[in-house]
Amino acid sequence: MVGISSKTIYAIAALKELGSIEDNAVLKIKDIATNANIPQNFLEQILLELKKQGLLLSVKGAHGGYKLARSLKEITLKDVVVVLESDIFSDIYQTDNPALQLFWEDLKQNISKVFEIPLSELKNYELKATQTLNYSI
Repeated sequence: MVGISSKTIYAIAALKELGSIEDNAVLKIKDIATNANIPQNFLEQILLELKKQGLLLSVKGAHGGYKLARSLKEITLKDVVVVLESDIFSDIYQTDNPALQLFWEDLKQNISKVFEIPLSELKNYELKATQTLNYSI
């Protein structure tokens, strides 16, 4: 029922890169692709979709690139998933049974809550990863 595609995984990686730059700065697609280890052609499609849905801004020209339309604190995993995954939060039940309808609706709401995590939480995971690496040395 709930699956996350490579597209969304790459989008999160790209947004993480864009979240690490200064407010007035932009990143070129090739730099995002290199830093996040994302195939550039695939990344172009993802960034265009995120821009179209208002999560990114683009700046044209020789010094152009992409930047976040709002901070990572204001962008949730759900925002990205809704843009890139089809039907993940749609009506997943096809039944006339009222008990099953209630079950599937509760499940959908619980899943939706889990995805409300802001992408600014990625920094906490970076800290955890760094601490784990330091303990391993």
